[in-house]
Amino acid sequence: MTRIIMHGSSGRMGKVIAEMVEKDDAAEIVAGIDIYDDGKSAFPVFTKAEECNVDADVIIDFSNASAVDDLLTFAEAKKLPLVLCTTALSEEQLNRVNEVSKKIAILKSANMSMGINTIINLLKAATKVLSPAGYDIEIVERHHNQKLDAPSGTAIALADAINEAADGQYEYIFDRSKRREKRDKKELGISAVRAGTIPGTHEIIFAGPDELIEIKHVAYSRSIFANGAVNAAKFLVGKEPGLYDMSDVIKEC
Repeated sequence: MTRIIMHGSSGRMGKVIAEMVEKDDAAEIVAGIDIYDDGKSAFPVFTKAEECNVDADVIIDFSNASAVDDLLTFAEAKKLPLVLCTTALSEEQLNRVNEVSKKIAILKSANMSMGINTIINLLKAATKVLSPAGYDIEIVERHHNQKLDAPSGTAIALADAINEAADGQYEYIFDRSKRREKRDKKELGISAVRAGTIPGTHEIIFAGPDELIEIKHVAYSRSIFANGAVNAAKFLVGKEPGLYDMSDVIKEC
């Protein structure tokens, strides 16, 4: 049985994960950490990480950047592996994550979906073949009209995977409205759509002469991210200190 502390337990993802774990015979949420507690959780909720005195095997974090510093201190002190799902961390915080990962296992990913992380591996393979052949690469992401950031963190992660496979040759282009010139072969366009109730959608286009290849992922609910986070938590228990990502989880599936 994997005993989980849910950091950000009162948030939307925290609640989705709690509901999922209730049906999982191999996992249990033993405590939550959140500044807000609605009193409806089946486990104790602490307003500060330092107040949590419940024995556990791993922490799952879906909170916000302002809470990550205290969480890292807590996880390091308790020697607890950490599944870090919070995005938009500062450069200083990312450096801190790297330092703490020398003492505990930390799994960090911009997207916890097993599908997205499988696509990342596909993109790396496709880029190594199609980029040298001169194919243009574009990413189009679509989300509902309530999403605040653009482009999405996942779109950037996909672009980074492509660029890594291409040895960093690509320049990310987010806006062509002020450019009056032909498309450069080493630009990677990233476009964002915000409208209605569109579910999170990411489409990667490889376009060559008379040929179009499209890889597409659609997230219809938050449960796919919850499932990935729980699988990551189970994977991380007992791992040596270090920085892991979802590709490590997929290898063991």
